[in-house]
Amino acid sequence: MNTKWTDIRHRWDKAKLTKKAAFWVAIGAIILTLIFGFTRGGWVTGGSARQMAATTSNDAVVARLTPICVAQFDQDPLKDQKLEELQAMTISSQRTTYVKAQGWATMPGEAQPDNKVAAACTQQLMLIGK
Repeated sequence: MNTKWTDIRHRWDKAKLTKKAAFWVAIGAIILTLIFGFTRGGWVTGGSARQMAATTSNDAVVARLTPICVAQFDQDPLKDQKLEELQAMTISSQRTTYVKAQGWATMPGEAQPDNKVAAACTQQLMLIGK
């Protein structure tokens, strides 16, 4: 039994890494790195990065335009009455349509109101008086 372990240890010490074995070890390391990078490392493809950038920029634009919508609401002489009408509505799509119809979500220089700005503005207006 002792000679068997000695023989294995002797062969292990004399073992040399061949080019073929080194190649497959390198391939395995590359594959493991890719798997880890894309699952746990936070790596993304170029397409995913562009999509995330577009979503983030759209959200930022809506966040910057929502206060303008609220300010346009504040300029309305009948804002108290219209706010009561808005708060009486129970369906969010009706509220968004109402805000768009009032022109509050139409930004200066634009012809049409923006739906996302109207939805965000509606959320802000619903917080008034609560």
